[in-house]
Amino acid sequence: MLTIKIKYFNDKLEKVAKITKGNWIDLRAAEDVALKAGEFKLIPLGIAMELPRGYEAHVVPRSSTFKNYGIIQVNHQGVVDGPDRETGEGGYCGNDDQWFMPAFALRDTVIEVNDRICQFRIFAHQPTLTFAETDDLGNEDRGGL
Repeated sequence: MLTIKIKYFNDKLEKVAKITKGNWIDLRAAEDVALKAGEFKLIPLGIAMELPRGYEAHVVPRSSTFKNYGIIQVNHQGVVDGPDRETGEGGYCGNDDQWFMPAFALRDTVIEVNDRICQFRIFAHQPTLTFAETDDLGNEDRGGL
């Protein structure tokens, strides 16, 4: 089991609970946000984390976010970089590296502190890859365009 250091920027924010294998982890708005249709805002999620070496977090909207709040995540999936698996350097894991959801409103909306607006999951960094050029992949076509 991995242990992840987490820092909260807002004492009103509900804490992230222990997660079992396979679950996505909900993230909450850390402040009240009012958006008009057509507005963009980085919604603070009120947390910073030190991801384990060699891991990254993928942040996506919850399935009900658009229905409930009329917002979309403008990058569709955010990637929070963790430390390099070999050197341990880099990563978005400093004391002031708060996570945000970049949101665009398609209708007027209000999001309140602790509303669950997105979710994340932790993945191992992609392994080192090489590419071998070929004229024939040796597989049957499935009808792609």
